[in-house]
Amino acid sequence: MSSILKKNRETRIPHCIKGFEHINRYWDRTHDSNAAKILPGEFYVTRESELVTTVLGSCVSACIRDVRFGIGGMNHFMLPASKLTKIDTSKSFNEATRYGNHAMEMLINEILKAGGLKKNLEVKITGGGKVLSSMTQIDVGDQNIRFIKEFTALEGLNVVSEDLGDIFPRKVIYYPESGRLLVKKLRNMHNDTLAKREERYQSEIKRKSTESDVELF
Repeated sequence: MSSILKKNRETRIPHCIKGFEHINRYWDRTHDSNAAKILPGEFYVTRESELVTTVLGSCVSACIRDVRFGIGGMNHFMLPASKLTKIDTSKSFNEATRYGNHAMEMLINEILKAGGLKKNLEVKITGGGKVLSSMTQIDVGDQNIRFIKEFTALEGLNVVSEDLGDIFPRKVIYYPESGRLLVKKLRNMHNDTLAKREERYQSEIKRKSTESDVELF
């Protein structure tokens, strides 16, 4: 490939589905592909030939696609479920997607809205590492694993592979078009960095949940 063609390819970021404009999207030279990077509480759906990536600690990601049309995406949630019933899920990104139940429903709904069919969906799940050593009584990763297994079974979703548990963070790369999933356990990563990020995120979730639970009259 000539340098001019390669440069043009690298600078062409495909159009994204409406509602996902603020996701970090870029050219990944290592994998020679357009990429979308999601953070905790985010999800992304695409019809294009691009990868979706994230780094997981105790969080879980579900990678879902329509195997016929190649439409799919990934979520990244921190806690299994919200006890709140009145959360605005009319937008692609809001406080709901930090919880597994809403993150799963919204990811699936966006895939269906983009042209996918539920009967064609396949699911790959990963994450749920025990990286928060300070939380000895509550294993968030285990809670997330139990949730995702129960949710997919209840919904009758076709789970074709899983990589869950252990004590290591994971770097995850997913190609919705082909269904290829790459998972690298970060054994040499300083777990404190990721653990501290997750602890801060959980504290923020708890604070906002407490505020949301207040009933005004």
